[in-house]
Amino acid sequence: MSKMVIEVNDVTMRFRMNNDRIMSLKEFVTTALRGKLECNEFVALDHISFHVEEGETLGLVGRNGAGKSTMLKVISGILKPTEGKVVTKGNIVPMLELGSGFDFDLTGRENIFLNGAILGYSEEFLKKKYEEIVAFSELGQFIEIPIRNYSSGMLARLAFSVAAMVHPEILIVDEILSVGDAAFQEKSRKRMLELMSGGTTVLFVSHSIEQIREMCSRVIWLEQGHIKMMGKADDVCNSYTI
Repeated sequence: MSKMVIEVNDVTMRFRMNNDRIMSLKEFVTTALRGKLECNEFVALDHISFHVEEGETLGLVGRNGAGKSTMLKVISGILKPTEGKVVTKGNIVPMLELGSGFDFDLTGRENIFLNGAILGYSEEFLKKKYEEIVAFSELGQFIEIPIRNYSSGMLARLAFSVAAMVHPEILIVDEILSVGDAAFQEKSRKRMLELMSGGTTVLFVSHSIEQIREMCSRVIWLEQGHIKMMGKADDVCNSYTI
């Protein structure tokens, strides 16, 4: 019997956006006290429901602003939904914004242990995995310099290497496979396929329909915060690209 590891139940995410061009906290408080603060409400997700089974790879497609990244942040626990709830079963490793969970004043080596600790892994476990993580990243001697000196590609290598070498139960990926050189992208793709074949549940956002077709068994097409279509990867991708 299949086991559900992610349940998204009637989730709505609203943001309040200030219309006034307020440049300071003092001006904000003064305007608010006078009752002249004007805000618009933006609905990023509107009553979304779906579930993900253990070992499944679910893709999210949609144009910029459709709600894909917001959905991943809600599932990761970074954002609390305005309405509805998300239930997850298993440790989650989110690879969302590049460099999140890193301290840019620390070296690559120090950030492996920092990021690993944030993801819930022990120092002993990370010590055992350290050489494997560094080898996969191909950062070599650069692992000992502060990551503020890293290029975006180097940062992507480090982020992916930590996340993909610790065998997560649920892996959440937002466009990170599109960062870095072609050789590392291919290496990351192969590692993702290994994780998927090993039972890791994956939520995957990409603007590359080819990647979505290859890696995902099921796809959700989001449009303006709503589910426009949900089903088999080929069916949804074909409709999305028409």
